[in-house]
Order: sequence, then C-alpha cells, then structure tokens
Amino acid sequence: MTQIKIGGVPEHFNYPWHLCLEESAFSNANIELQWTDFHGGTGEMSQALKEGEIDLAIMLTEGSVKEIADGSPFKILQTYVQSPLMWGIHVDAKSKFEKLESLEGKTAAISRFGSGSHLMTYVNADQNNWETKELKFETTQNLYGAVEALSNGEADYFMWEHFTTKPLVDRGIFRWLGNQPTPWPCFVLVSTNHFIEANSERINKLLEIINRKTNEFKSIDGITQKIAEKYQLKYTDVSKWLSKTEWSQTQINEEDLMNAQDKLMELKLINKGLNYSDYIA
Repeated sequence: MTQIKIGGVPEHFNYPWHLCLEESAFSNANIELQWTDFHGGTGEMSQALKEGEIDLAIMLTEGSVKEIADGSPFKILQTYVQSPLMWGIHVDAKSKFEKLESLEGKTAAISRFGSGSHLMTYVNADQNNWETKELKFETTQNLYGAVEALSNGEADYFMWEHFTTKPLVDRGIFRWLGNQPTPWPCFVLVSTNHFIEANSERINKLLEIINRKTNEFKSIDGITQKIAEKYQLKYTDVSKWLSKTEWSQTQINEEDLMNAQDKLMELKLINKGLNYSDYIA
C-alpha cells in the first residue's frame, strides 16, 4: 500500500476528503492517505511541503502562485474549489471600528507572511484604493492567535474565510465589517516536483477518487446537517455556503492562473512572472 501524506485547513471545504477516508475509498485503492490539519493555512503547508512533512497540500491559489513564482519546487495538480473564497474582514467586537474605511492604515493580523491572510490584505487594500506600501502586519500563526491579537490591541483587523469565522461573530468576539472575494478560484491541489515524478500513477488514482466525491458532494443525503455538526456551524450558514461553493475536477485554466500572477506582480508580492506551463503538473 502506498502512503500519501496530505495537508489542508480544518474547514468545511475539505469535508469531501474526510468522507472518502471514512468510507475507506483510498485504502480500497491501495492508498494509505494520512491527513494533517494545518491551522496556520497555506503558509504553514508550504513550509511542510518543502520539508517533506507532507506530499500534497490543498492550498490557496494566490499562495501557491507566489510560492512557485518565488522558486519553490511545487506544481499545481488541479483546481480543488472553483468558486472564489469569501474573505471576511473582522475587528474585535469591542473595538471602535464600525466601517471598513476606518481600517485604512491600521494593522492587519495575518497567520504568517506569504499566507492567504497576508496576500489578500493587499488585494483588499488595492480594491479600496488604500496605499499598499503603508500596510502593517502582526503575525499570529492562526485564527486563535488573531483572536488574541485583536482583543489585546496588537492588531486592528483580520481577514479569514467568512463562514469559518462566523461563529466568532455570532458569539460577540469579532465584528464583521465586510467581505473581499478572491478574483480567482480559491483552492488548488499542490505537490512537489519530486513526489509527482515518483508517484504519478498513485496521484491520478487519488484524484479520481476525490473528484468523484466532490462531483456528488452537494447531492449527498443530509450533507448540510453533517457539515453543520462536524464544523459547529449553523445550518442556515452551511446552506448559504454550499449555494456559493463549486468544486472542480479539472486543472486550473491559464486565464485564472495568469490573473492571480498578474495581480501579485502588480502588488509587488512577486518579482517576476512565469509561463502557465511552469505552474502546472
């Protein structure tokens, strides 16, 4: 049996993988899939890939593009979620900030540099015509660290997936000020060049299994309630999230990838552009 170590965020987007594991879909195909949750998101997964702690990662598109453009030996295997990610913009519930425009020039909490929370802070600033050179950051490692940083005033606002942070808004810990959607498909499946070269057949089998599950995912009986229970979300929030989310079973297209690269170059988050073929497996 071939062992494959994969990482992803502990969020509802990745429930299809857990269903496949519960159903022994991978082991029945002679694949021993080991899942690791990464609370620190794409930045933490990138480091784990480089150090060989995992073989595959479900990473944010913008983070993957930055990693590859900066020289990381990765390739994108395919798009995992085709729809945009809805980044909620949050402040501490007791803070003085009531409107999005009041955050201009304030300090953003980010999980780490190169993470989605870092890169999307630039995208959000650009969309609001803020001066991106004046952005300030406080690294917090993960969502829990951001809660602490906002509550003690080390940071002023934090961007994280809207529905993941919704329970914190409902409990009066965060105040939600708005959303910033990604201008591209949000999640891609990434691996290292070395692992792809040595395991192409097994990777193809794994993709076949997960793509079959994501294709049928929304039609699974009782799926909304199952997600709500597993991730401690409200049924109505899960229903709304499912209506906005589309998974993918194909490689990211050139237009979407180049759109992400061009925006990162425009914001001076990467120094040079690559060809489409340099990114994909």
